[in-house]
Amino acid sequence: MKAAVLYEIGRPLVVEEVELDPPKEREVRVRIAAAGICRSDLHFMKGEALIPLPAVLGHEGAGVVEAVGAEVISVKPGDHVVLSFVSACGRCSFCLGGRSNLCDDHAATGPMMLDGTARLHKGDMRISHMGKVACFAEQAVVPEAACVPVPDDLGWPQAAFIGCCTTTGVGAAIFAADVRPGSSVAVFGCGGVGLNVLQGAALKSAGMIIAVDLDEGRLGFSRKFGATHFVNAGSEEPVAAIQALTGGRGVDNAFEAFGSAETIRQAYQAVRKGGTVVVAGLAPVGEAAAIDAMELVRQEKVLKGTYYGSARPAVDMLTMVDLYRSGKIDLDSLVGKQYSLAQINDAYSDLEAASLGRGVITRF
Repeated sequence: MKAAVLYEIGRPLVVEEVELDPPKEREVRVRIAAAGICRSDLHFMKGEALIPLPAVLGHEGAGVVEAVGAEVISVKPGDHVVLSFVSACGRCSFCLGGRSNLCDDHAATGPMMLDGTARLHKGDMRISHMGKVACFAEQAVVPEAACVPVPDDLGWPQAAFIGCCTTTGVGAAIFAADVRPGSSVAVFGCGGVGLNVLQGAALKSAGMIIAVDLDEGRLGFSRKFGATHFVNAGSEEPVAAIQALTGGRGVDNAFEAFGSAETIRQAYQAVRKGGTVVVAGLAPVGEAAAIDAMELVRQEKVLKGTYYGSARPAVDMLTMVDLYRSGKIDLDSLVGKQYSLAQINDAYSDLEAASLGRGVITRF
């Protein structure tokens, strides 16, 4: 099958033929129908996050089940599924405690299947699977736990978005943060995750919802997703602008959805006393964000991270489906340019150029 392979940091992905082994016990083969263009993959391409190379990236995907291994009971051939890039084991303390997004077994096996081996290879060369789903490819073999069945009439781009940016962004607002009706919110970064944080804040009936970005086009686009006020961080100091909008008080909740030490610091400085900062963006590995430690105590600010929107993918992805189908969140407007797998490097160039909406591969 064809896949986009990362061989070397800083070099384009190579779209070529690779081999995919059949699914083993409790594994599923999925024909990919859509794969979102997410900045998290770009971190690996730039060396800002680490994965054993070569690797097939892609973690925001959806498709049709084609085959199942032994003991698979939750899906069957023909089912439409969203892929979860956290394959929860259901047995570790985090899974049993209702925090399956932090599954120990998934973390311990990294870019391999849950048995520690790979299904992707080229001859004798093993290829890593990003998030155990590796959906920048025509097909993927994934753990059964990575498959969340969804209705057949759900659009493929929308299904793929539920696999990452929607669950992460909306989840950050409704699960990870205590956004209250009438409260004030600032969202730093208006890419795919940030736009969904805006939707989550609107869903929780926040009053003032401030979008912060460097690109004027993205700021204008964010109005579709619930933003009420706008700060261009390229032309004004964002913390000062937010203070001015809130009468010097700061916002009740600030969300960092870009992934850098600087935007984490700005989000922290933008919240009021007793306010909460939720960091959803992935900063480069090893990057440290400086905060005033005394202020943290005296002002009782809360600084927390959220992974996958603090959602339970197997359960809460279906909540996202329901929210979309009932008109509570907008995934249709989120669909940006659609690409073929052969155009994947162009898609990432467009992402860095701040293209509007979420790019998505729909032709394999």
